[in-house]
Amino acid sequence: MTSPQPGQPRSAAFFDLDKTVIATSSASAFARPFLSGGLLTRRAVLRSAYAQVAFLLGSADEGRTERLRLALSRTVTGWRVSQVEELVEAHVDRAIRPVLQPEAAARIAAHHAAGQDVVIVSASATELVRPIARLLGVDRVIATVMTVEDGRYTGEIDFYAYGEAKAVAMRELAGREGYDLDASSAYTDSATDAPMLAAVGHGYVVNPDRGLRRLAARHGWQPVSFRGARVEVEARRRLRIGAVVATAAAGLALGVGLRRGPTAS
Repeated sequence: MTSPQPGQPRSAAFFDLDKTVIATSSASAFARPFLSGGLLTRRAVLRSAYAQVAFLLGSADEGRTERLRLALSRTVTGWRVSQVEELVEAHVDRAIRPVLQPEAAARIAAHHAAGQDVVIVSASATELVRPIARLLGVDRVIATVMTVEDGRYTGEIDFYAYGEAKAVAMRELAGREGYDLDASSAYTDSATDAPMLAAVGHGYVVNPDRGLRRLAARHGWQPVSFRGARVEVEARRRLRIGAVVATAAAGLALGVGLRRGPTAS
């Protein structure tokens, strides 16, 4: 990647977070702090275990994501926002560095070296994504915004950063920041992020399954392999599958496990 020449329009690199920049879901990475901090109960963990395993081991298609949200819809209701923020800030380094994909970190650094902004675009909650973005030195964040009343989550959301909504938010950000989307890039592992990839001139599909690989071939998106952290995560899950399910399952409640509310533009 070369630095932009004077007078050239600005461009950006947009990265999905879960199973792209990191090798698992961002919320499941914080499951242990949420459990030890009293936000999660073991009953809630068990209730959402099946949906979490399906997400981690399968493709994040729309049906699977919707089932996950339905299974976890009650978990976040009543959580105090300040407690979530405190737990995430206290544990972000310990939770995220072991699952960070080295190849993604290298790409982020390369885009910065080329003079491009880097944007995380994630269906996980803003309260999770912003601390991760700061840890990685990322410039901007597009993430799910949850409804809050009296300092607590209601279980509804104001903006769900999923599917076409990701592309809409990217175009709005590009308008504010002056990004040329045709000169910009996007990275994701999920076929549900096809609108995100279609919004830019350079799309990359990360560790694609067969279906996503077919979409990539049809649209000219380039397959790339991010494997560094994934191998470690898969091995650890096979060795401790019971503990992983018990602690990671309900963690997704903070991001995609919310009852859908009105979508903000």
